[in-house]
Amino acid sequence: MLLVLSCTWAWAAVSYAQTPNAERELRFGTDPTGGAPYIFKVDPNGPYIGFEVELAAYMAQKLGRLPVAVEGEWSTLPELLDKPRGGEKGIDIVLNGYELREDLQQQYAATVPYYVYRLALVVHAQDDSIQQWSDLRAGKRIGVLEGSVAFDYCQQRYPGQVLPNKDVAVMFEEVKRRGRVDATVQDNPAAIWFVHFDPTYRGQFKMIEPARQPSYYVIYLRKEDRQLKERLDEAIREGFRDGTFRRIYSKYGLWNADQEWLAKELTGQFPADDDTPVEALGSSSGGSLWPLIPKLLQAAGMTVFLSVASFPLAMILGLLIALGRVYGPHWLAAPLTVYVEVIRGTPLLLQLYFLFFMFPKIHPLFALDPIYTGILGLALNYAAYEAENYRAGLLAIPKGQMEAALALGMTPLTAIRTVVVPQALRLVIPPVTNDFIALFKDTSVCSVILITELTRRYNELYNFNRDLVVELAIVTAGLYLMMSYPLALLARRLEKRWGTAHTTR
Repeated sequence: MLLVLSCTWAWAAVSYAQTPNAERELRFGTDPTGGAPYIFKVDPNGPYIGFEVELAAYMAQKLGRLPVAVEGEWSTLPELLDKPRGGEKGIDIVLNGYELREDLQQQYAATVPYYVYRLALVVHAQDDSIQQWSDLRAGKRIGVLEGSVAFDYCQQRYPGQVLPNKDVAVMFEEVKRRGRVDATVQDNPAAIWFVHFDPTYRGQFKMIEPARQPSYYVIYLRKEDRQLKERLDEAIREGFRDGTFRRIYSKYGLWNADQEWLAKELTGQFPADDDTPVEALGSSSGGSLWPLIPKLLQAAGMTVFLSVASFPLAMILGLLIALGRVYGPHWLAAPLTVYVEVIRGTPLLLQLYFLFFMFPKIHPLFALDPIYTGILGLALNYAAYEAENYRAGLLAIPKGQMEAALALGMTPLTAIRTVVVPQALRLVIPPVTNDFIALFKDTSVCSVILITELTRRYNELYNFNRDLVVELAIVTAGLYLMMSYPLALLARRLEKRWGTAHTTR
């Protein structure tokens, strides 16, 4: 209750977000899906709370403004600074656990640090196979937040073992199940909260000491906002000086020796030389595109694998569904029709979530590895579309073909197998080829279930190489084109050969 009362007034100003007033508001970009202890809700119908919500309220008060949250996806929050300040998504600052990074400093101004964080290794409380960081090298699967310093750190030291995701809670849930993720590396504020404070997970995890890679959280803003930067810097120093920041951090279990050091550093008390954080973390490529291309090619290989592995299954299932609907009894055709309509009427993203997160709750045996889940999800989804293609092909065959086959003494099953189906397959090859092309692009949805395919790898590389956004986009688009264009040529050739038309889905 104390947390709610201390933050309610700060979040009451969110209503101003639809009618920006730069003179009255401090608009800060944040992603509430990142969760505790940064920004979260205790009551679903209540206000947002969190240590950064309280920091925003304090600094807005020092500036004589109202704190206004502007929601966005965490990995792209700095891009909101490129939008007009007075627009609906315009912001003044980014305040959401953003690390001090060289690539971001090239584009945006950064305040003095407001928190010193370290990377914490968290494992299941009963997992004795990981006693220290070096134990991760034994092929352990590591869940990390996509686009974070933890991701870059683990990717460099434990290649092939990193499973990124946009939701921190998903990582902890997977560690709790002891299934698809063996450990998670998170900034210590999130680790401390889930290990010691979250009532859902309390007692489920333990942290492996020591925490690594100390660095800073800073606030990003436009480079031209020099006066705002100076006032924010002073507000941060004043927050440490008057004890407000210490009270806020202590409330969430985040005050520690690193913050003592930072308080002395910012207030000019000259601490002793000890294990101090680094100044900034660099980009993953040093500003060059060439080291990134092999990573894109590797991810493109995963895209091809997912497509090639799932589409034959979709074709087989689709044909069986179509045959059941056209020639099967009503008790069989009816549920198959429901399946097709449900699959086509719901997003692929939701279907993958259901397979990956909901099925294991039914029985642990349903907890498939991400790649198997991706193949199954794509196959089940595309089977519905292929079923409609095949059904159209079957219905396009004149009834006289079937009647003639039966008149020759064939059984219905033999007539369907040898006379009707071959002709139907010939008719639907072009649209089926089109669906195969579409599948290459739809594999990008598999990124939500811890699969690193081409689109996800592009996003990961972009987060740490923002100066190469155009080059990365061109290479990624080129790889997709190289995968799909030969199939498009094949579809045109088949259309010309058999005189059928097809349309792109």
